Amino acid sequence: MTILVVDDEAGIRQLLEVFLTHHGYSTASVANGAEALNYLRRSQVLPDMILLDMMMPVMGGTDFRLAQLQDPRIAAVPVVLMSAAAELPEETSPLQFAAHLPKPIDFEALRALVERYCLNAQERASGATQ
Repeated sequence: MTILVVDDEAGIRQLLEVFLTHHGYSTASVANGAEALNYLRRSQVLPDMILLDMMMPVMGGTDFRLAQLQDPRIAAVPVVLMSAAAELPEETSPLQFAAHLPKPIDFEALRALVERYCLNAQERASGATQ
């Protein structure tokens, strides 16, 4: 199970990678949405979920998600939006985020989200091979 971490703060990326690796997940990380799109488009195997920061230079979370949804190959990868905002702004609802994880990150909530979406990915994969 692989998780792509997209955040412009290197310390947050590193913290999330250590936490996820400790819980048995593989990780990849990039610093902004443009790097995430490039990573996804070049990857032969897509991650099971994406942890996406909202506010980043070069390409933020909203622009990334709009571009992701336009690409049929990567559109279905679930995205959990990480944001300092207590609630998602209404304009993000058409972007179909799988979930919202407020910052500072509650690591138990993160673990529950990761388990849920990675389990769903495992079930989709096993259904596709049958």
